[in-house]
Amino acid sequence: MPSEKPLNEGQSAPDLKIVGDQVTIHPSGFTGGPGTQDAPITERNLISHMSRFRANPIDFLREVSLYMSGTGWRAYDDIIGQPIFYSGFSERIKSLILESPLLQGKIKELAETRLGVEEKENLLNVIEGTLDQKKRKRQNEIEDNLKEVVDTMMDNMICKMDSKRFIRGAYYLCTQLLTRAYHQGVHVSSEEVLRLRSVAEQAAKKKQSIIFLPCHKSHVDYLSLQIICYRLGIGLPVVVAGDNLNIPALGPFLQHAGAMWIRRSFGNDPLYNTVVQAYIDTLLQQGFNFECFIEGGRSRTGKLLSPKFGILSFIMDSLLSGRVDDTIICPVSTQYDKVIETESYISELLGQPKKKESLGDLLSSSSVLSLKLGRVDVRFHEPWSLREFIGRQLTRLPSKPDMSSSPKLSYADRGRILRTLGYRVLSDINDVSVMMPPALVGTVLLTLRGRGVGKGELVRRVNWLCDRVRAKGGRVAHFYRLPTEEVVERALEVLGPQIVGVITGLVEPTYYAVDRFQLSFYRNMTIHLFITEALVSAAMYTKIKQGGGPANQRISYKDLLRQVSFLSELFRGEFIFPPQGLITNLDNTLRGLEKDNVVQITRDPAGDLLFVELSNAERQCGRENYDFYCFLIWPFIEGAWLGAVSLLGLTPPLDGPKDIWVDLKKAQDNAQLLGKTLYHQGDLSYFEAVNKETLKNSYQQFVEEGIILIAKSKESRTPPAMKIAPEWTPERDPSTGMVLDRGRLWEFTELIAQSRREGKNRRDGATVSTRVLTMSDIVGRSLFASATSTEPATGDIDVSTRKMRRKDISTASRL
Repeated sequence: MPSEKPLNEGQSAPDLKIVGDQVTIHPSGFTGGPGTQDAPITERNLISHMSRFRANPIDFLREVSLYMSGTGWRAYDDIIGQPIFYSGFSERIKSLILESPLLQGKIKELAETRLGVEEKENLLNVIEGTLDQKKRKRQNEIEDNLKEVVDTMMDNMICKMDSKRFIRGAYYLCTQLLTRAYHQGVHVSSEEVLRLRSVAEQAAKKKQSIIFLPCHKSHVDYLSLQIICYRLGIGLPVVVAGDNLNIPALGPFLQHAGAMWIRRSFGNDPLYNTVVQAYIDTLLQQGFNFECFIEGGRSRTGKLLSPKFGILSFIMDSLLSGRVDDTIICPVSTQYDKVIETESYISELLGQPKKKESLGDLLSSSSVLSLKLGRVDVRFHEPWSLREFIGRQLTRLPSKPDMSSSPKLSYADRGRILRTLGYRVLSDINDVSVMMPPALVGTVLLTLRGRGVGKGELVRRVNWLCDRVRAKGGRVAHFYRLPTEEVVERALEVLGPQIVGVITGLVEPTYYAVDRFQLSFYRNMTIHLFITEALVSAAMYTKIKQGGGPANQRISYKDLLRQVSFLSELFRGEFIFPPQGLITNLDNTLRGLEKDNVVQITRDPAGDLLFVELSNAERQCGRENYDFYCFLIWPFIEGAWLGAVSLLGLTPPLDGPKDIWVDLKKAQDNAQLLGKTLYHQGDLSYFEAVNKETLKNSYQQFVEEGIILIAKSKESRTPPAMKIAPEWTPERDPSTGMVLDRGRLWEFTELIAQSRREGKNRRDGATVSTRVLTMSDIVGRSLFASATSTEPATGDIDVSTRKMRRKDISTASRL
């Protein structure tokens, strides 16, 4: 890698801007870290507006001709990586897959199994020759049939990068579409690109693959990374994509541009599983770059989802088995001023059925064909060796196996390494993410009290938030060091009046959230930076909400630790916490809040913490900084509380069977219905709490806590069922049949409620318990009434998996 002058503290490297045939330097797209922010500015954009046929048909036709003929950089010649885009490429890959010893062994194994069944059932029908001859002939027939099945699987699965001319045209078309939506382009860091190119050159010499692991917020994620690699001369990665996008016209186009189609669920198909493994082995053995999304599907909430381990498991198996020597991991953050699909995300989160993907919807969407959605920022974490990572993890196992011996790991050890790998990638993505102006504005609007905020106050709080982001080691997009007021105006323009409204004719323009649910998507892009402060503030709120003087609102360190521990355990599947562990993270957070003069800490002579309370300065400023952290976490606390309340309604009725199972999805849908009712009746503060993903995560956490049991049928079409675990099941009043506000589940719900935001209609605990329990019971009874009479066998309950997972969760998953 070329030597470069070190950056001053707070200074970020230039970004790349590539327009036409020119590569120029632009101001850095972000500032980050503490210290001065006055360093020279440079930034680069990878795409620019192109000619339109109606505006200038001659220039339009000239551009198309240049792209298709491959003039200059458009030729995509001399790439860093293995040869791609030549006639016969896909056929060569198919032959390599079919020659895989792993696949050949599976075909033989399946043929022998089938032959054994036919022999046992006397289906061989021996007429001529010996039994052994018939068996050999029949086995060959079965193997040939299986190879035909494999050929069909491969034809539907593998990418078909056979034409360089096609990729030139595809690049032109995709850039045209992208510039229509994101008029300020795709931005990358020059420092990160130079580092990536250096790593790519070394990997190409060793015939190693770079595995790009981006976060996933939009379908645009596919385009942006492919465009970057194309423009910078790095071998295009093969992109893992769900076959739900393999639709007429679009599917073949994407497959020839690098998409690898896989089923959303493999089911019980060992042959398909082996074909996928053999394909991934082949790509990594040949050194082709690879891309898959660490979160699996797109995040509908704006924040990172928990890692999915399917493809990661295949990749890790390639290395552990010795079939692949090493591969390079490159976490990637993709951030948007505005995500095209947010409106459809909101519909899905509110319970509307997900629409089937179609080319017409993608192309005719008003968002795609409109302008002024801002820009896309793509940031690359420093790549690292997967072999070295796995080697370090193996040394932490009791048996300390060696990578060189192709170790056979137990299910638990393998799962532990996979989880560590997944959360390491998510942490790296967060580390390089850039906070975009709409995310900053959305966060401020949703963390202020009152109906709206004046322009001056909005700018002041955005400045404050930028400082806090940098202090936490985050990065802030600054748009060429424009004044904050102008950056805020651009953000408001991108968000649009459907999300943020403005009232004019007042002393100053006053802005307010029109669509809080959609705006929460952008707020969630910043929450990972402040999650520890948010949980500490919510834990302190158990005392602060009681009112009274300062002495009455301070909390002992022991009580604070207890509530923070509870909340961090409750949200361990929702957020990514620093890996230092609960005590260290809590102490670091308290020191930071004390330094910022948000809290005041009382210590004993030995320096041990005794009490924590709000500082006098924080009280004098109206708790605005403390409230900021509370407002970040309160919607999620509301969601967890709603999930727990919905379980109370699943207490079996007195006049029905006691051991009844209900459909898990219907239970979650009914919880969402309950939440909408409670919101409109004033018992729920945040409509965002009723979103499907938050409730789904809450139910998953309840499974891991042992609060609910899940039964899965052996039939794939039969949905999972659930019931409350016996030791958590509440009691009913024998005379009225109402659920009693006591017991283990009620206490758990109340523990969540202690950190909920206080509201006008929720101060009378008795009234709340009566009203909320009544609503929950009504919803629960309707679910029991529709439950089927067929109950799954108790043997289907995966209790052992739940206990093992709880035992194996590391301190990195807690605050």
